[in-house]
Amino acid sequence: MVVSPEFALKKPDFYQSKRIQLTSPILHIGSSVSRLNPFEYVQTDKKVYLPNQEALAKALIKQGGRFLDDYIQAIEERQDIRRLLKQAFGFEWWNATNTDGYPIFPKEAISQKLTSENITDLRPMIRNGMGQLFIPGSSIKGAIRTAIAYHLLKHSDRYQVPSSKRVSEIEKTLRQKLGQINQYQHKFLDDELFMDSLFSEFSLTYQDRNFPGKGPNTDFLRALKITDSEPLIESKIKTKKGQEIPVNIPVVAEVIVSSRFPDYLAKYKASIYAEMVRNVQTEFTLTLDTEMLSWFKHKQGMKLPFSNLDELLQICQEFTQEQWDYEHDYWEEVKNNPRASGKNLDFNHIREFYEPEKSPYSQRLGWGSGMTGTTINLLLDDELREDIRDTCGLKAPGFEAPKSRRTVMNPNGEIKFVPGWVKFRNNEL
Repeated sequence: MVVSPEFALKKPDFYQSKRIQLTSPILHIGSSVSRLNPFEYVQTDKKVYLPNQEALAKALIKQGGRFLDDYIQAIEERQDIRRLLKQAFGFEWWNATNTDGYPIFPKEAISQKLTSENITDLRPMIRNGMGQLFIPGSSIKGAIRTAIAYHLLKHSDRYQVPSSKRVSEIEKTLRQKLGQINQYQHKFLDDELFMDSLFSEFSLTYQDRNFPGKGPNTDFLRALKITDSEPLIESKIKTKKGQEIPVNIPVVAEVIVSSRFPDYLAKYKASIYAEMVRNVQTEFTLTLDTEMLSWFKHKQGMKLPFSNLDELLQICQEFTQEQWDYEHDYWEEVKNNPRASGKNLDFNHIREFYEPEKSPYSQRLGWGSGMTGTTINLLLDDELREDIRDTCGLKAPGFEAPKSRRTVMNPNGEIKFVPGWVKFRNNEL
């Protein structure tokens, strides 16, 4: 398809780029597969292995006998395949290769097991086309979009946000619509209420010509490009003092889902086992086409909230601080419960994590960020937030929204980590 010269927009040369170093204590970005079946991973006391299914099938065929038939049966019955692997490849089955010499258990698909519990319903982390763990640029951009929406609505007067899209009107409409829409409509309600207006109700003015419309082409975040992160490859880095520190450590950890009783005593809800990365250190690139950004004019006169990358990163920091303050207050109120359904719910390490008044982090990504990190809910009335949760999710009348939290246990069985918090450091291009 050839674009008519009349509508072809020449991309300008003027843009800003920042190479950002991203670090995080622990992180999980979900994949298209929410859970793995038992035959899709193999666990030992210390490690969890994700086999290359094609390589495994070829190797079993080479072994002959009933190995392939037994493997197919294990799949159908959702069985653990460890015994089959020992029979086919010996006690060091994790070193086996197929007929082409490819490892059945690639290095990038092996994680340290941080729990002594038997892993069930393993939740994998997203991988790139090479099978390597990474952080998609779309995940970072999605979090940035939420931060911008939050910023615009919080400072409506400053940016001349249309009166029909301000928080008071959003709350009024939500109260009217809750209970009248189905589960599918819930997912897109924020687009109708405010997101489309804040981001897409723009016209483009280029070389004194106006290009009207509504949709992806008039979304002002077209001017912002975010690359995927570099692969999260396990390695070691040297500190300024010459010490070697391991980074990008793939792990499978026990994630504690907890809430509270009415007296604020911690309540154990469930354990989830997830593939995560510890001591994350990677890089990605932010690129802002500042001239393209200047083409966008909001149809109702709303001002754009940033004109350069420094202002954009400050918006992210502001939103992160709001989340940090909210989480700090939550954990200050929740009481430890050493006898919660067989779990010692001791959250002292979590309270220590949230001790700094100023958030040391730049954003919260992926799993664990919850309603506060993926919506503008912290701007809404507390009671309305609860009604939204009770309508769209699991009901918990009389409790704050969100009610539950996810924390991560270390190998010693201590609740030690909070997933998703990331730091940005500018590595100028």
